[in-house]
Order: sequence, then structure tokens, then C-alpha cells
Amino acid sequence: MQLTEIRIAGFGGQGVILAAMVIGKAASIFEGGYATLTQNFGPEARGGAASASVILSDNPILYPYVTNPDVLVVMSQEAYTRFAPELKEGGTLIVEEELVRLSNGTGGRAKIFSVPATRLAEELGRKMVLNVVLVGFFAAVTGLLDPDALRKAVADSVPPATRELNLKAFDKGFEYGLTKARPGEQAEEPSDALEAEP
Repeated sequence: MQLTEIRIAGFGGQGVILAAMVIGKAASIFEGGYATLTQNFGPEARGGAASASVILSDNPILYPYVTNPDVLVVMSQEAYTRFAPELKEGGTLIVEEELVRLSNGTGGRAKIFSVPATRLAEELGRKMVLNVVLVGFFAAVTGLLDPDALRKAVADSVPPATRELNLKAFDKGFEYGLTKARPGEQAEEPSDALEAEP
């Protein structure tokens, strides 16, 4: 895989860090590549801003910090407002569609994919697995990593008691993602969605 910068952002309690860890683990342990993970969160355990950055590569990574992500996954309006302007030209924006309202028009700057991850997680009986639903969706729409590697990373990263539920969440997100545009296609007509409203 070529060097790819990914940022996942939302608020504390949504599992932002775990989602990033699963992606990094899939790349480095289950696909034999390289990955770095950095995280940032406020002093509040829940409800405060949280973000995690993952870099994936076939070669050793010399600088572990994301500046202009190729892929941005946002789970809150605050995260969208803060990080959308940093997304690389032609990058991929994945949003939790029930928690993030896009501003008007992106002028072709990004491929935009929306997923009702919270609702899909609630259909499984546990809203807390929305992060794993998003990882499954990410797998389907980006095609960056082998879905089996991500499934193994999910199974390896969650408590045994919740493993089956989390694997179902991954599969649900992945299946939903397959109904969207495939990698290289435009998911939605872009506009200025990256020029986040204040």
C-alpha cells in the first residue's frame, strides 16, 4: 500500500481511538505493512473532542504525524468543522450522516461517503459499536485494506465477551458500504462541504 494518512475524529465515548487502532493493527500485523498511531483528546473522558491519526505504508514511516489526511472519518459536527479543511485535495471524507451536517458544495475537492453508523449500531442493540460499523464502512468504500485483515484486527482488539457483536458491527458497516460507490467513484456530488461552517 502506498503511504496513506488517515484521521478519525469525534468526541470521547465514540471509540475513535479503538477504530484507529483496528485500522493500524490490520495494516501492520495482519497485512505485514507499517503503521503509526497518534491520538489527541481533551481532559474530559466522554463528550470532549477526540481524534486519532493513522499512517499506513509498505515502507517504514519516518514522520508519524498527519498533516493533510488522504481519508478523514468524522463522527461529530465539531470534528467536521475542525478537520475538514485539512483534507487533501481529492481525498475521501466519511461522515456519520446523522451527526454531521455538511456545508454547501465541495467544488470537487473530495469523495464524500455518508453512513448512518449510529442507527446501524442501534439495530444490533448496542450504540457503542458505531465505531466498528464505521471501520467496516471504511473498508468497503476505500478498499485500502483487506476486509479479512480488518475483521481479524477487530476480533483481536475487543474483549472476548463483545467479539461476536463487534464482528457483526463490522460486517453491517461493510455491507452498507458495498451499496455505496466503489473506490475511485464519486459517492455524492461534491460541493463546498469542506469549507465547514463556523
